[in-house]
Amino acid sequence: MKNFDERLERLEALSDRIRESDIGLEDALACFEEGIKLAKALEKDLDKIEGKIQILMNQPAAPDEKPELDLFSGQESDD
Repeated sequence: MKNFDERLERLEALSDRIRESDIGLEDALACFEEGIKLAKALEKDLDKIEGKIQILMNQPAAPDEKPELDLFSGQESDD
C-alpha cells in the first residue's frame, strides 16, 4: 500500500492530467475515477490522524512531568 505522501502526489498528478487540453474523455474519466478513490483513502487517513491527535491532546499530563514542547520558551514578551 502506498503511503499518504505517495497517494497525495498521485492525486495531484491526476488533477494536472485532467486539466490538459489534449486528454480524451475516456482518459479523463479514468483519471477522475482513480482520483476519487485516492481522495477517499486520503480522507480516511486524515480522519485516523485526527483521531490520534485528539487522543494525545486529551491525555492528562502526569503532575511531575514537564511538557515536551514549550512553544513559548525563549520568547520575550512585549509587555
